[in-house]
Amino acid sequence: MTTQTAKNQRVLVALSGGVDSAAAAYLLLRQGYEVAGVYLRLPSFVSYGSSSKEDEADDARKICKHLGISFYTLDLEQEFQSVVVDYFCREYLAGRTPNPCIPCNLRIKFGTLLKEARSMGFDFLATGHYVLLAQDQESKRLYLQRARDRRKDQSYFLYTLTQEQLRQILFPLGTYTKEEVRAMVRELGLPVHNKPESQEICFLPQGDYAAFLRSHLGHQDRGCGPILNQWGKVLGSHKGIYSYTIGQRRGLGLYHPTPLYVLSIDPEQNAVIVGEEPETYRRELIAFNLRWMLIDSIQGPIKALAQIRYRHQPRPVTIFPIEENKDAVLVRFKDPERSIAPGQSVVFYQDDKVLGGGVIDRVL
Repeated sequence: MTTQTAKNQRVLVALSGGVDSAAAAYLLLRQGYEVAGVYLRLPSFVSYGSSSKEDEADDARKICKHLGISFYTLDLEQEFQSVVVDYFCREYLAGRTPNPCIPCNLRIKFGTLLKEARSMGFDFLATGHYVLLAQDQESKRLYLQRARDRRKDQSYFLYTLTQEQLRQILFPLGTYTKEEVRAMVRELGLPVHNKPESQEICFLPQGDYAAFLRSHLGHQDRGCGPILNQWGKVLGSHKGIYSYTIGQRRGLGLYHPTPLYVLSIDPEQNAVIVGEEPETYRRELIAFNLRWMLIDSIQGPIKALAQIRYRHQPRPVTIFPIEENKDAVLVRFKDPERSIAPGQSVVFYQDDKVLGGGVIDRVL
């Protein structure tokens, strides 16, 4: 693990008003850092949990008061809209399944917020992510590895971070379990210790991404279209391609002797293509927009573990460089993998160490 000398070093902690970020601030204080908290003001429809925006900001302020640290707010509404929400909408319109947390981490939390922290005179930015930061003894490269609490591990969302960013970030919760963190906050007497877990996508409080997209797309929404089988036969109609994702079975509204699943989405035809369960399996994908962390790049085939969505169990793969495109790789799974979704990220690991990752472009 990397070690820092806490004395006289200043840390700005991103506070959501919840349990994890409160614990992160407390742990850094206990380690001897000079700590302050910051709450990000995002669009009104964004929520870290079930609370209103005003309640969240108030909880963050109360955490700082309880810990005796300074409190700041930073308005990033417009940037969040353009970097995260507009991207989310564009990707669904293009028939892909995006992961908005990844550009948010890269460009909002560890982009704009990190720069703001440095301009305010802070040495580090810290968050309540469950992940470990380490350093390779030979190459001296910093890298992330899975948190002690595997159920909460968030390394998948952070593979895009650069060496420069990693040098300026602290992740205090990597060695703790969620239960230990909640108990710690309870013992501190903070009222947020009973706050429920936040949902995976902060701007979808109810998890209904189709309704959100419908309300944000406006004239770009092409509406209903055909549901086709692999041979082009019309089996029914859909409610908008953004309402579906690869591997989806529920909500198709089709009558068929065997269950059908979404195999692909064709935005040009405004069509959803479905098939039977065996047809959802594939062995290869192309990933682009690569970010390497533990290594600089790959020069030849390498073996690794690949994770294709957040709650996915990593699978053995071989990664092949593509000679004509240095920003893409071919990923071949040892065994066929179910429901690989373009737009999601594929993150590569060596054991628990993050090698790097990229965005799934297409499935072969």
